[in-house]
Amino acid sequence: MKMVESSEEEDDFPSMESVTPQSKIDTVHQSKTEKGIRKICFELLDLKDAVENLCSNTRTKYLAFLRLSDEVVEMKHELNELQKHISSHGILIQDLMSGVSRELEEWSGAGGDVSEAEDPLTNETDGIFSTEVEDRRMLFLEHVDVLLAEHKIEEAIDAIDTEERTCPELKGTGDSTTDESSSFKSALSKRKAMLENQLVEISRQPSVGILELRKVLSSLLKLGKGPLAHQIFLKSYGSRLQRSIEDFLALCPCYPETYSATLSNLVFSMISLANKDSGQMFGDNPLYSNKIVQWAEWEIESLVRLVKENAPPSETSSALRAASVFVQASLNHSSDLEKQDLKLTKLLLVLLQPYVEEVLELNFRRARKLALDLVGTDESMPLSPRLASPLSTFATSSDRLLVDCGMRFIFAVKEIAEQLTRLVILHFGGNILTRISELFDKYVEVLIKSLTGTTEDDNLSDLKEHVPFNAETDSQQLALLGTAFTIVEELLPMVVSRIWNVLSESKESGDGLTENAMTPINSTIDPKEWRRQLQQSLDNLRDHFCRQYVLSFIYSREGETRLEAQIYIGGKGKDLLWNSDPLPSLPFQALFGKLQQLAAVAGDVLLGKEKIQKVLLARLTETVVMWLSNEEEFWGVLENESAPLRPVGLQQLILDMHFTVEIARFAGYPSRHLNKISSDIIARAVKAFAARGVDPQSSVPEDEWFVETAKGAINKLLMGGSGSDVSEVDDEEDDEHIIMDDEVVSDSDDSPSSLSSVESDESFASAQMEELDSPVLTDSEN
Repeated sequence: MKMVESSEEEDDFPSMESVTPQSKIDTVHQSKTEKGIRKICFELLDLKDAVENLCSNTRTKYLAFLRLSDEVVEMKHELNELQKHISSHGILIQDLMSGVSRELEEWSGAGGDVSEAEDPLTNETDGIFSTEVEDRRMLFLEHVDVLLAEHKIEEAIDAIDTEERTCPELKGTGDSTTDESSSFKSALSKRKAMLENQLVEISRQPSVGILELRKVLSSLLKLGKGPLAHQIFLKSYGSRLQRSIEDFLALCPCYPETYSATLSNLVFSMISLANKDSGQMFGDNPLYSNKIVQWAEWEIESLVRLVKENAPPSETSSALRAASVFVQASLNHSSDLEKQDLKLTKLLLVLLQPYVEEVLELNFRRARKLALDLVGTDESMPLSPRLASPLSTFATSSDRLLVDCGMRFIFAVKEIAEQLTRLVILHFGGNILTRISELFDKYVEVLIKSLTGTTEDDNLSDLKEHVPFNAETDSQQLALLGTAFTIVEELLPMVVSRIWNVLSESKESGDGLTENAMTPINSTIDPKEWRRQLQQSLDNLRDHFCRQYVLSFIYSREGETRLEAQIYIGGKGKDLLWNSDPLPSLPFQALFGKLQQLAAVAGDVLLGKEKIQKVLLARLTETVVMWLSNEEEFWGVLENESAPLRPVGLQQLILDMHFTVEIARFAGYPSRHLNKISSDIIARAVKAFAARGVDPQSSVPEDEWFVETAKGAINKLLMGGSGSDVSEVDDEEDDEHIIMDDEVVSDSDDSPSSLSSVESDESFASAQMEELDSPVLTDSEN
């Protein structure tokens, strides 16, 4: 029954026959694991044996090393004992030699002259003595050789120094030496040369320290090698400086404006340290002091080259700042070195001058391009309101480019001035101010080119096509003049005030640097002369405007002259004395109208700048009479013998001149120069008319009549032009309508604002404004 049941169970689970029993699986894996563990155990045992063998070998070698060290110590002890034994024997021999020498001297003194029979004994004694001295010297040389072999340099030097002090003939200061002494001296010199070579080799080691180097130099000095020691001394300081510079040069791009000061600090600090250490080690020997100076000069030359090579581009403001900081730091360090009797300032300035001038030249070129090349320039100009607002007032009445040009000019000058340090200004300020005035000249040239109309300046007319902007209307031209005037009178003094302050303070206090150092070329400049140069450029601009304005009034577009001599020839009317309403000729009436019109425009454009208004209108009036005075075609007609001259023509001409003078007086800008030219014209006209039979005495009334007539004409023209009541112009009201600054009405020829005379034979084209000194210059001087 049991078997049947078993078979039935097997039928119910037929798939169980293919399953591997767990016991079999455990047996298989257990066998493999045991084999692996057994293999690893064998390998660990092998590794253990190898480690034990290695430790045993190391221990054995270490014990051997300890035994060897003990033997070395014992050997060293034995050598020391041997040296002591040798030294004691040497002392004994030396004492013996000294005793023998004394006995010989005693025998010689007691016995007097030695007989011939005693000569063999004496020769034998001398031989013994010579042999003993030679043996002692040989022992000394062997002792020095041992010290050299053991690199005990200091002990060897001390031994040689002691031997030389004992035997002065070794230094060549005693009596004539024998052959034995000469050979000993030669052998000693060879050992000293070996010591010298060892010391030089030690000094050349890259890892040698300062203390070790000092020992080397001290040893060389004991050997009598002072020049060599000083050469090694300077070379070591040069190497230290070079390593410091190389470490810093990698950081130069991070400090474009201050790197030059850091390099200066490195170099001058090393020079100062070398000078102090040289004095301590070598004393005040002039030979070594001169070597220090030569080395310092060479290092400074290398420093300047290094600064130039690693500087930013020279045309940038960063380069100017770096150069300024470098000059400031270097001159300060040089001043400190003078307290150590190192005079390097003159050389430093000689080296700095071309470098600073090169940077200044390129920076001013960039400034000229920035200020005058307005095409395609988008560079920003962060001007403060204090500098920008005086020029921005002209923006409404002129081209915007004109105002931008003025702002760019001031920004360029301000940017340069801000980069300068005090000592740069002190030594190169004159050069900088000169370049600023030259830059202003270029700026004025651009403004002159911008004035439209006929010009007599051939060199300017060819360049009209390159003008970035044109001033065509009266308001634009007056704004152009006002811009230049504002720059000279208000803005430039503010921008360069720091430069003037430094120069003035240095001149008053007598700065030590300027007294002890060589002053570079063009480092000084007279403030009045500099302002006069600016004013001359401004006068050229104003005169150009006046010339073309007057020429446009005198000549029509067709080229015909409105103001011609025919006005005063062949008059058919009655004398002006019998005329109930005498008036000046039509061209002068038109001149009065144009001046009135221009004055009205100037009052709006040049608001608050009354000085330039009056000076400009005065110069315009003078320009008319100057043209008339110098126009030979006009006088050629009047002075022609065939011209029909009548008294009325002379009266009209004199009235026109008085009318011109009264225009100036009425407008508030009277000029003694205008009076003089008008008087010269009247005198020449009287002479021409008198030559043709016109009697001036009978035909020309008194001056008072012309003055009153001219004033009446002004009233009539004013009333006719404006339609409003205008007060009479009479003598009682002169003080009211001649509202004039002291600059214009001063009667003193020596006054800075008085009108100087110009010869009447000057040509119109060459007329300058020396007659009117600048209000700017006058204010600055006062």
